[in-house]
Amino acid sequence: MKRRQFVQGAAVAASLGVPHLSGLAQQQVTLKFHTFMAPLSNVWLTMHKPWMDKVEKDSGGRIKFEAYPAMQLGGTPVQLYDQARDGVVDVVWTLPGNTAGRFPRIEAFELPFMMNNAEATSKAYWEYFQTQCPDEFKETQVLALQVHGPGMFHSANKPIKSVADLKGMKVRGPTRQVTKMLGSVGATPVGMPLPLIPDALSKGTIEACVIPWEVVPSVKVHELTKFHSEFDNTGAALYTTTFVMAMNKPKYESLAPDLKKVIDANSGMATSAWMGKTQQGNDAAGRKAAVDRGNAIYQFTAAQRDEFIKLSSAIDDEWVADMDKRGFKGAQLLSTAKGLIAKHGKG
Repeated sequence: MKRRQFVQGAAVAASLGVPHLSGLAQQQVTLKFHTFMAPLSNVWLTMHKPWMDKVEKDSGGRIKFEAYPAMQLGGTPVQLYDQARDGVVDVVWTLPGNTAGRFPRIEAFELPFMMNNAEATSKAYWEYFQTQCPDEFKETQVLALQVHGPGMFHSANKPIKSVADLKGMKVRGPTRQVTKMLGSVGATPVGMPLPLIPDALSKGTIEACVIPWEVVPSVKVHELTKFHSEFDNTGAALYTTTFVMAMNKPKYESLAPDLKKVIDANSGMATSAWMGKTQQGNDAAGRKAAVDRGNAIYQFTAAQRDEFIKLSSAIDDEWVADMDKRGFKGAQLLSTAKGLIAKHGKG
């Protein structure tokens, strides 16, 4: 009688998925996603949230996300990568360039005039990482790598219509290589994370900034500046910035095999390309926000682009020399990055 009751109980437990009896319980996990992007930014609304929604759907609801934009879990944008490394959070989206020189080989994609198509360059970035520096983010599980669309100038009180207009102007740059580029064309570069731009413009700490169109509304740059200067899309862009979406490695390794497959299916080159395409796809809306306010937009000529390229060309050589000093083959890395961008199509 007792044995029959135990067998019946075990059968009921198995049907309910009680783990210690059935061994068939399906793992459920909640992941904390943390980034510096604002909750109303295009990146958050059209890229981060849809990615999380897809992972949740693909997992049948067994993976859930707690989503924290705008550094809501504390810390600064500079600390995001280490938060993922240390397990403070589970997934982050951040700029490797926030920590100058820490991920040096990735900087090839932040050199001046490397790209003009974020989807293609994001594919190139992923392939470059896999083939040239797979240990660059070894402390985390890398989910996606991407770049944004063409970066450009946004100035508060003076239009930038030539290299000469930049002389002595305090201009914010996002990364080490971009601030070097700004210095090479005569500006006074000021490095700072994106969220600090509005306050810096308001106080006059900076007179201009470089960001892509899509992020302009989220940091109110169209309200804090009156002038915008861009390059047309027939040639290479002034610059782009690299991003990494990274996961805490122990958390990833702790996932059930089928949930790992869900994460893997939403990682890699295709996901990187989608992110780059999505981010650049929001450029038009950002530009429209400036147009609607009546701001002035100047487009540099082909000859002016050539002047910018000439003035900033030494930065490539400096980066190659820096890589050589670190024990990497700088010229080969740069040649490979350029070749991969061309391979995947500059657009």
